[in-house]
Amino acid sequence: MNIFSTLNRYIGRKFLYTVFVVFFVFVCLSVILNLFEEVNFFKDHNVTPAVPLVMTFLKVPLLLLSLFPFIVLISSVYLFLNLIQTYELISIKTSGISNMKVIAIPALLAFGIGLFIIFGCTPLTSKITQKYYDVRSNYSNNNDYLAAITANGIWIRENIDEKFFSIIEAKKIKNNHLIDISIYKFDKDYNLESKIRAESANINSKIWKLKNVKIFSETENKNFSEYNSLEYKSTYNAKELTKLYSNLDTISFWKLKNLIEVYSERGYSIKEIESKIHKSLAFPFYLLSMVLLAAVFIFKINFRSKYSGYIILSIISCIAIYFLNDFSNALGKTEKIPIIFSIWMPTLIIYTFSFVGLISINEK
Repeated sequence: MNIFSTLNRYIGRKFLYTVFVVFFVFVCLSVILNLFEEVNFFKDHNVTPAVPLVMTFLKVPLLLLSLFPFIVLISSVYLFLNLIQTYELISIKTSGISNMKVIAIPALLAFGIGLFIIFGCTPLTSKITQKYYDVRSNYSNNNDYLAAITANGIWIRENIDEKFFSIIEAKKIKNNHLIDISIYKFDKDYNLESKIRAESANINSKIWKLKNVKIFSETENKNFSEYNSLEYKSTYNAKELTKLYSNLDTISFWKLKNLIEVYSERGYSIKEIESKIHKSLAFPFYLLSMVLLAAVFIFKINFRSKYSGYIILSIISCIAIYFLNDFSNALGKTEKIPIIFSIWMPTLIIYTFSFVGLISINEK
């Protein structure tokens, strides 16, 4: 038992060190690659060279979060391969320790890292990501409208032309209809020009159809005109409105439950939020599956070369896993399969493949 406890500490430290080194390499690659994108974005804006660099570091945490499963996969491949190449695995097995016990140590650590990232790191990364989008929106030429769903209702801002913009408020959205809607028209100096109130607005198209309308020409609730129906030209429809709230990377895991309550109360679809919750819950299991997959590669496949064959295999596996996730998400979004199943399916496939290989590995 004492030998195994020492082994736990040794392999654990070695795995964490390998993860740190690979993580640092991915940080450098992410900074270099994303820096070119930010420089290209800000080339037409009068900003100092420090701005693209700061924006790069604000975006890197989100990139690393999506790349972390591949970091764990590559780290695990290197760890197991190194144990074999340095003949440490032979010494471990002569001490009566099976392959499965060796695999279990980094697998449990990967699961723990996943829990720490979701429950401990996402509150910070979500704030950093929010800051990134806030700053970027100030320089975006396509930032014609902003929107938010709050406890007080739905709020939308859209530009009308160079001189005017509008603020749209609605109590909730139901069946592609905004309920209890108010439209405030302002000039660029934020002087109120007019306001429209309506019982509802059909937003299936970009020509909204307002019902039971009152148009006020002054700031006070006087001198208004009434209409049974009225058309209002907007920059988006119900489908495009949905996209405004689809970026949940700026929301901490701990706030998703409250967000569901707000969205449900306002009549907005909560599928994206439920999907985000399940992705977060699946993340630790996903990291664990990367360790198991790496173990199958190293213990089951014997390349004559020391590292090159495994490096190529790891790259191919990362690409295959990426497309598997993308394909599964596409099936979920098109409702070919339940969206919750589409999130867990890649992990389940990797587990199934890994366990088949692990059965024979344990017998060695």
